[in-house]
Amino acid sequence: MDISLDIRKTVDENAVSYFEKSKKAKKKLLGAEKAVEKTKSQLQLLLKKQKMEESEVKEKVIREKKWYEKFRWFISSENFLCVGGRDATTNEIVVKKHTEKGDVVFHTQMQGSPFFVVKAEGKKIGEKTVEETAIAVASFSRAWKLGVTHTEVFYVKPEQLSKTAKPGEFVPRGGFIILGKTTNMVAELKLAVGITKDKLVMCGPVSAVKKHCSKYIEISQGNEKTSAVAKKIKHKIGGEIDDIIRVLPSGGCKITQS
Repeated sequence: MDISLDIRKTVDENAVSYFEKSKKAKKKLLGAEKAVEKTKSQLQLLLKKQKMEESEVKEKVIREKKWYEKFRWFISSENFLCVGGRDATTNEIVVKKHTEKGDVVFHTQMQGSPFFVVKAEGKKIGEKTVEETAIAVASFSRAWKLGVTHTEVFYVKPEQLSKTAKPGEFVPRGGFIILGKTTNMVAELKLAVGITKDKLVMCGPVSAVKKHCSKYIEISQGNEKTSAVAKKIKHKIGGEIDDIIRVLPSGGCKITQS
């Protein structure tokens, strides 16, 4: 290695000069090493974030929606699938395509109410599921928008529903003729929204949501916009805004407990 000396300086002065230059070089090197380590750390964080985002996107793309997600739905606290219509067309589909012998069908006398079906799957439907489905039917009916706190709900067997009208009568889309006796009950209008273990946004009776969701928000009738309430729910428990909006009842609501 070649060393340049300043002939105007003594040997000791040249030595001191090189020592100072060496210290400055080491300091710069140390600073450069720290900058490299900081850059590496930032890159690792960015890569980790990118992988998480890619994983979330992949999950959204890969997850195949369950057939009942296009309807109103919830899982009862007794683990029965309960599915309801969102409008006249889906009411028709729920009853005609997704109702079997042994199931129980719920409705109200109020126009604009959903038909809800409890899927029995060969098991005896318990009283708690009956109570919860009545609450769902009442809450997703027009009664919610009208602001009433309770409304009457009835339930029947699938074979008691008919599309055959009497002469001179007409059965509209989403409507059915009820044959025979009905079992009537009064249900309270109150719901909750939560995220299930399968990461689905579920809206239904409080007891059912509480059973299947570790985080949930209770809601009741109110004047807040659905989108505003959905944002608050997302902030508290997560989920996608569009998915939350989709499960909320029509007619406005408010958060009552979280």
